[in-house]
Order: sequence, then C-alpha cells, then structure tokens
Amino acid sequence: MAAETPFPESERPVIVWFRDDIRLCDNPALTAAANCGHRIICVFVHDEESEGVRPLGGAARWWLHGALKELDDALRALGGRLCVHKGVASTVMPQLAADSNAAAVYWNRRYGAVERRVDEAVKATLKAQGVEAESFNGHLLYEPWSIKTKSGTPFRVFSAFWRAAHEAGEPGQPLGVPSRINLFNGSCNQASTEVELIDLALEPSSPDWAGGLRSCWRRGEAGAQAQLEFFLKEHLKEYADLRDFPNRSATSRLSPYLRFGNISPRQLWHAAEAAANSATNPGLHRDLEKFRSELGWREFSYHLLYYNPQIATQNLQSKFDAMPWRSDADVLRAWQLGKTGYPIVDAGMRELWTTGWMHNRVRMVVASFLVKHLLIDWRQGETWFWDTLVDADPANSAASWQWVAGSGADAAPYFRVFNPVLQGEKFDPDGRYVKRWLPELADVSPSVIHRPWQLGSKVEAYAGRIVEHDLARRRALDAFKGLS
Repeated sequence: MAAETPFPESERPVIVWFRDDIRLCDNPALTAAANCGHRIICVFVHDEESEGVRPLGGAARWWLHGALKELDDALRALGGRLCVHKGVASTVMPQLAADSNAAAVYWNRRYGAVERRVDEAVKATLKAQGVEAESFNGHLLYEPWSIKTKSGTPFRVFSAFWRAAHEAGEPGQPLGVPSRINLFNGSCNQASTEVELIDLALEPSSPDWAGGLRSCWRRGEAGAQAQLEFFLKEHLKEYADLRDFPNRSATSRLSPYLRFGNISPRQLWHAAEAAANSATNPGLHRDLEKFRSELGWREFSYHLLYYNPQIATQNLQSKFDAMPWRSDADVLRAWQLGKTGYPIVDAGMRELWTTGWMHNRVRMVVASFLVKHLLIDWRQGETWFWDTLVDADPANSAASWQWVAGSGADAAPYFRVFNPVLQGEKFDPDGRYVKRWLPELADVSPSVIHRPWQLGSKVEAYAGRIVEHDLARRRALDAFKGLS
C-alpha cells in the first residue's frame, strides 16, 4: 500500500528541480514556484545512470559538493532544505511528484542532447500524470534557437553570431531572490532514492587531493557574489589591457560559478554595465565590451553544443577525421604533469593540477602545444581538462579545444602554431607566473626564463624539452596540409 502523501489535495506543492542553476537569485524556476504561493520542495537529482550521461570529473565533483552544501544552508536559513536524490532522473522526478501529490514541477533548461532527452521524458511522464511541467531559461543570455542566420540556419562564425545577438536586444534584467518562499523542509515519504549529500561521495577522501582547490575557491552563490564584486571593483578597469597576462589577476575567475549556475550570465552582464557606468569608473567602455564578448563566446559555445551534440567527441570539420594523430603515452603524461620543458606550458599544467583552474591565455598555449607540437588528439586534452578543471563545461571546453585544434567552428587556422617561448616572453615577460609554479626556476634570470635549456646544466632540476619547436611546427604543418 502506498504511503500517505504529506500534502492533501488542497495544499499540493510545487517541486523546483535544481541542476546547473545552484542559486536563489535570478532563478526563473524558483521565482515561478514562489509566485504560485504553494509550498516548494527543492530537489537535486545526481544522475550518472541515464543513458549517455557524461559523469563529472573529479574537480567538478568537488565544486558541486560545495555548491550544493551552500544551497542547502541557504534554504535551511529560510525554513526549508534541499532534498538530494540519486538515480535515473526520468524515473526519480515523476515518482517524487506522485509521492508528494505535486501540482507542478519547474526547472531551468539544459542544452546538451542527453540532458534534453531526459527533460523531455520527465515532462512527458509528468503531463501524463496530470502534473504541470514547465521549464525556463536560467543559463544563457540568448537560447540557441533564438539566434539564427537570416536563412534560418545556425551560426558557425562568432563575430556574425554576436552581431545577431546584439540585434536581438539587451538581455533581460536578472530576477532577485523571491521576497517570500514558502519552503518545505521535510521528506517526501523518505523515497528510496533520497540520500544525504555526503553519500554522493563527490569530495575526495583517500587520497584527499583537493587541498589546493580549497585554498583558492569559495564555492557556491555567496562565493560567486563576492568574486563578482571583487572583479568589478579591482579589475574591470584593466580587463581589456591585462586579461592576457597570467601573472596579473585581471580575469574575472567567475567561470566555475557560471558553470554550476552559482551566478547567472544576466547578473554578470548587468552588474558589469552598472560598474562601468558608475561615476567612480569613467571610461571603461572597452573593458565592458571585452568582458561582454567573453560572455558571448560562452553563448556561442552553447549554440554550437545545441546544434552539434557530439562536439566533445566528433570533429566539427569532418576533414580532421583523417588527421594522423600520434599515440604516445609518455609525452601525453609529460604534458599532463607539466614536464614538457617549456616553462609557460608546464606552469599552466601545474596551476591546473593544484588549483583546478588555469588562466585563459595559458589554456590556449597548453592546448596548442598538445595538439600541434605533440600531434596528440585534442580529445585527449579535453578529457584531461574535463577531469581537472573546476569549470569543466560541456559547451565551452569542447568548443575551445576544437577551436585550438582547427577542427571546430570559427576555428584558429591550422597554420597558427603558438610558439611557447614567444608566448611566455610576451605575456609573462618577467617570469613571475612561471616562477610561482616552477620553483626549480626561481633563480633563473627573466632574460632566459622561457628558454632555460640555454643554461645547460645550471637547471638540471628542470625537465629538458620533449620536442624542439621548429621541428614540431614543421611536423604539424605537414600533417595539417595533408588533410583534404
């Protein structure tokens, strides 16, 4: 016999299903539920069992734990809690709705093919049960189907895409935290899929490798707001000029918060505009537009993901299917561990391993090195980033790797082979970034910090180059020219 529902017919609740929107502010699904006036059950389903779902990497799992814990704390402060479940979402959500006699289930949309398939299945089952199911846009400025070419096809070039987005109008203002949220703090008949957050085992334990991540990040919505305020106050004014210099803290460092929806792109868009137009920050138009264009690249990446669901595994340009990639476990491992012999590359890979993050300019350099100097398939690099980045994103990560490899939409031309020495000398001229992550080079002069092999035995503690630049460049160009 089914257990009695905790809600009588006259008090049917609304379920808010949290996913990549782990926040209270500017959360359209939560706002819609609050406006109904019903009791709200807040639910998160950890689903690694649905067909085709890509499990999160280790660093992203660590971030997810902290973000969910902070959301639960925020809900408890308001008299509710986060109900955590584990299982196949297309089974769990309809069952929760039935057990609680829910009137509706609300969520914010996702854009990957697998996620959309899950959501469509949930919506169909709920409607068959007589439960309202409604989704909202809480993750993007412009949803993929809203920006198309004049012929009605998806964009393949960023500049044209971003012009069309501007023509579509200013993104809407972000929503505040609902003024009154009637939260439920119990359990829906103790469903068999309900677990404690700690039971998801998202954080590492043995060994616990996340010490460096903990020292660098404050996860969750409050951390996102603090980071945004710091960036706007200290670094927006130098964003356009200094964002490419890894030793300068001129980037926003908001990417993991965006990845997990601890903050929304609408919040960033309008907060940056307000800061740039304030009386204390005159003349920041270039910085504002550059920051917004970076948000635009995120939008473009999701546009690509929506229309190219296999972007993480298949070349967008099919001619790259014939690319003669090398299979060399030793050089791949040297790249992963930051032992290539090129300081800017190795510093980036060690920053990644320690902090779960890497400066954007350095990401391009290390990606180019793997693909073009080592001729290793970009998918190997994307897989490593997926496991080690706290901001590992299903759209941004794959689109960026394909951009560097030359196989993607609006990609860098095949003949663009970053010279890691020149990149280091240009963007880390005094070697401070390199020395922070490569202590074995602490005493090397800035004049040779990016070419330490010129010092011979004086830097024996540092790995020698695994490939010489000119040789690697010629080999890459020969390989790329062979593609039809």
